[in-house]
Amino acid sequence: MPMRDLLTSAAALVLLALPASAQDAITLGMVLEPPNLDPTGGAAAATDEVVYANVFEGLTRFGPNGTIEPALAERWDVQDDGRTYVFHLHGGVTFHDGAGFDASDVVFTLDRARAPDSTNAQKVLFQGIKSVEALDPLTVRVTLSAPDGNFPFKMAWGDAVMLDPASAEGLATRPVGTGPFRLDQWVQGDRIVLTAFDGYWGEKPALRTATFRFIPDPSAAFAAMMAGDVDAFPNFPAPETLPQLQADPRFKVMVGTTEGETILAMNNARPPLNDIRVRQAIAHAINRQDIIDGAMFGHGTPIGSHFAPHHPDYVDLTGLSGYDPEKARALLAEAGVGPITLRLALPPTPYARRGGEIIQAQLAAVGIGTQITNMEWAQWLETVFKGGDFDLTVISHTEPLDIDIYARPDYYFHYARPDFVALMDRLQAAVTPQQRSDLYKQAQEMIARDHVNAFLFQLAKTGVADARIEGLWENAPTQANDLTKVRWRE
Repeated sequence: MPMRDLLTSAAALVLLALPASAQDAITLGMVLEPPNLDPTGGAAAATDEVVYANVFEGLTRFGPNGTIEPALAERWDVQDDGRTYVFHLHGGVTFHDGAGFDASDVVFTLDRARAPDSTNAQKVLFQGIKSVEALDPLTVRVTLSAPDGNFPFKMAWGDAVMLDPASAEGLATRPVGTGPFRLDQWVQGDRIVLTAFDGYWGEKPALRTATFRFIPDPSAAFAAMMAGDVDAFPNFPAPETLPQLQADPRFKVMVGTTEGETILAMNNARPPLNDIRVRQAIAHAINRQDIIDGAMFGHGTPIGSHFAPHHPDYVDLTGLSGYDPEKARALLAEAGVGPITLRLALPPTPYARRGGEIIQAQLAAVGIGTQITNMEWAQWLETVFKGGDFDLTVISHTEPLDIDIYARPDYYFHYARPDFVALMDRLQAAVTPQQRSDLYKQAQEMIARDHVNAFLFQLAKTGVADARIEGLWENAPTQANDLTKVRWRE
């Protein structure tokens, strides 16, 4: 072998022998770019996917298996039969701008979230709060208007992260939290870079730098993984390529669960969708398995209501809206609805774009035409979610245990049946697990029988990563890419 080739081979062996532990940077792929970086001021899942547990922290947090764990509160006491919570805070905590964190920041954050002019997308999480008091710099008492055994769960949401009054108004572009990472750079349309916060109060992360790259196209996502341009794609948008990636020893494929109920949402306030028979007809026109196979390449679990199949209180109600095109046509005739055309708004996620085309064909087969409008994420949030200007849309609701959204009168699909609102009020006050379980089951059945939306499937979490990376979540108990335990294997 020529000397030059020997030297080249030797150099390659040296590079291969370098320890992976030397790596302290990671690049992750994401389908959607966050519209802003304020988790308390918007509904975009992509915001939490960057900042949850990384930049911002709450009193409590979700663990990788869905358990509620301490965060900025090291512990809490439950008093007055679940009507009062006393949170004991960690000391020595600072925000990224150097401001100290104490009980006054908890008072500010929770009062801001529940204020009449609050823009928090999950304001309902805070509506049961009667008062918030700082007993001393590291102790906060939260008094509720009624017992709520679920309050620590509510405080774990990204919408409940703790803020500093001095920086709260600028979080959309200048997020300032207490987390182990701080914002270093945001190149619009391309990437967000986080760097480790040297003043972090807790266990220091193994990573020093994390770059989130935005790659919405499935083919480009696959190419980026194969080329090594990204180290991991926690929510991989090209499930059709998973077998190829699984066969490659450079990668590991992770298939887990999410809280994402994927639905064909309907505007219940707009004729003819305000007629239950039309909504039921649409539900029976849908073949869920065809959508799972065609849009998700077999990854997904059929659902018949807005509830996660892995939850112990789940009820399988898919039979109430089984695929039956003849019944769909009969219901439309009974409702006196002739050939109609409905607007179908599709956000940019692959499950929505691919699934929307299949749904269009299925609805056409029973006499319902659809005019598809492909929307970018910011446009969908403004027009559909905030404005309610739509007939149909395909979306995955990734917030955990969020069936209460059906009780909100201003929510974009406009249901809020009084009986359901009363059911949620009873759930809010229920303390025992058996009471809550019974009410969750009643709630699932009510919205399923009312065919509020066409319930499609539970989104699977299909992730791909460099085989040497450890600590990424396999399941998604909330919408997050938690980097606190992520490291390169030695």
